[in-house]
Amino acid sequence: MRFGIVGWIILGGLAGWIASLITGTRARYGVLLDIVVGILGAFVGGLILHALGGVGVTGLNVWSLLVAVTGSVVLLWILNAIRGRGAGLRP
Repeated sequence: MRFGIVGWIILGGLAGWIASLITGTRARYGVLLDIVVGILGAFVGGLILHALGGVGVTGLNVWSLLVAVTGSVVLLWILNAIRGRGAGLRP
């Protein structure tokens, strides 16, 4: 099954939204950023699982959603760590 742009938007939106709930960043980011974080998170999650010998995103299914949420949480954790460090330098 082909995984087109609509599939990536749906998967990204769900994954980004769930990851923002898990990391507590829901109030800071909007729907568009949830989708972007979810799509990038799917890519990051796929890379992590591939490095561990697993299979990443395979389509619009529960496994792919778990991969994308995992990658999105990792991505948000990294972004929050970077933003948190930079925020401490301001007066």
